[in-house]
Formats: sequence, structure tokens, C-alpha cells
Amino acid sequence: MKNKHLLKKICIHVFLAFWELVVLFPFYWMVLTSFKSYGSYNSEYIPKLFVSSPTLENYISAFSEVNLAGYFGNTVLFTVITTGVMLFVTILAAYAFARLKFKGKNIVFTLFLSLMMIPNELVVITNFVTITNWNLRNTFMGLILPSITSVFYIYLLKENFEQVPEELYKAAKVDGLSDWEYLWKVLLPVCSPTVVTITILKVIECWNSYVWPRLITDNEKYYLVSNGIQEIRENGFGREDIPAMMAAVVVISIPLIILFLLFHNKIMEGVKRGGTKG
Repeated sequence: MKNKHLLKKICIHVFLAFWELVVLFPFYWMVLTSFKSYGSYNSEYIPKLFVSSPTLENYISAFSEVNLAGYFGNTVLFTVITTGVMLFVTILAAYAFARLKFKGKNIVFTLFLSLMMIPNELVVITNFVTITNWNLRNTFMGLILPSITSVFYIYLLKENFEQVPEELYKAAKVDGLSDWEYLWKVLLPVCSPTVVTITILKVIECWNSYVWPRLITDNEKYYLVSNGIQEIRENGFGREDIPAMMAAVVVISIPLIILFLLFHNKIMEGVKRGGTKG
């Protein structure tokens, strides 16, 4: 029995190790290619899994031949503003559904959750028509407005708020705190793992946003990194200079990788707390 259990454990670890290699290999290949010179890459009839003469030439080209720094700046601005506004809206909405008492609250929340059943394609079409009618195409406002709310994040934070004991609210009232002060000084610090999780997930969502920015703007001045990479691939050096293209992708991927590595424990803790009642 003991040998059988050990064999099962070894098989699981071998399978996980193999799957990890499968998942990480594309990223390894991307980084590897970014350090190859244009000539050495094109001369490889059989792709090599190592670089004999690494070069930073591709990274220099990625910034000098296209406005990659501008795409970065647009994405940072879009991400910071969108995430900040979304957090404010989400916190207030979640608090209202979790703590405030008003007639028809459960019905309203049920209808609110039903919005998650609407296909994203329909939402994109509606948003596009609305933003176009408001003459907000090719503006940061047009990029940001459709992304400042999230039904899922409101639901996740509401569930977390409801786990906080009612006695804590009563104690805060005895101390003379208003509902506004209770929310910001007591409830949010207690539920900080979920708030951090929502923030990180929204940052990742904004950084990877592609369809909406591609649809609502055709002006390079407002391109985000995802649209910039597509432009490089279609009309820039990415059509021929694959190593330089890979260098640009690596540069864009690094911030999210660092963010995830730093806060992955917070993400798991926040999701677990938000999905557990009692």
C-alpha cells in the first residue's frame, strides 16, 4: 500500500512537471528568440534551444523603430485611471448590496447578476454605438468609460463584505463612526486581500485589453501596448524581423509577470475569501 501511494505521488509530480514545461516553453522560446540576431535567426534551419551569441540589438530596435514607449505610457495611464475609478464604483456598489437595507435589494441584485449572462459581443456593440454617438472615439474617455464597472468584482467584494461579523458594525456605531467612515476605516482594511485581488486582476485585464481599444480608436496616438504590438506585426518590422518582434513582446510582458509573482498569494487568498461564506 505504501509503495502504491509513493508511485501515485511520483506520477502526479512527473505529470505536473511535464505540464509546467509545456506551459513555460512558449515564453522561454520568446525570450530566447529576442536575444538572437536577425542573421542567426534566419540561418537556423533547425531551431536551437540556446543562444551562442546573445545580443540586445533587438531591444534597442523595439524602442527606436516604433513608438513603444508611447504605447507604454498610454497603457499605464489607461490602467491607472480605469482601475482607480472601477475600484471606487465597485466598493460603493458592493457595500450597498452587502450592508444597506432598501426595498427590492435582492431583486435588483439578481437582475444585476443576470448581466453576466449577456455575451460580451453584444456589450461591445452597444458600447461602440454609445461611445460613437457621444463623439468619444479616439479619446481616452472613450477607452476608459466601458471598463469602469464589473459585475463579477462587485459580486466578489459583496460576498466578502457579508462575511464580516455584524457585531463589528455595531461596535463601530457605538464608537460614533458613520457608514462612510465604517466602510473606509474598518471594512476595507478587514477585506484588503479581496480588494488587492480585484485591483491586480483589473490591472492585468486593462494591460491585456485588445478588442475594445482596437475597435474604438484608429489613431496611433491612443494605441495601447496590445494594439501597438499588432500594428508592429502587421505594418512594422514584425513582418520580417521576428527577433525584434519577440523583444517588444518580452518588454510588454515583464510588468505583468513581475506583478503576478509579487502578489500571487494575495490573489489566491482574495479569491478564496470572496468565494467562501460563513
